[in-house]
Amino acid sequence: MLQCNMDAALSLQLGLDDLLADLRHARRGGDLGRLALISYCEVRRWARTAGEADVAAHSSAIFTEAPHASREVFLDHIDHLIDELEQIKPRHCADGARGAAR
Repeated sequence: MLQCNMDAALSLQLGLDDLLADLRHARRGGDLGRLALISYCEVRRWARTAGEADVAAHSSAIFTEAPHASREVFLDHIDHLIDELEQIKPRHCADGARGAAR
């Protein structure tokens, strides 16, 4: 059972690392379509799996609440989402989960 929990924690951590890397890469390249896909579909899926309802709601709200006034406004929302994911990252660190289980 403990191994299963550690595997799940590691999977969440690696998933978050991948999301952040993909978001940063698309952000640097200015790939708005890729940013939209990752932030709406992938971030929302990961956040729901991780029990991060606020992050899931935020990633959804970026696209469902109102149209963005400009490209810069959209990118500001993406930057905020990236910051939010960075802030929750310590909660999903597999090393921290292993230390707590000992």
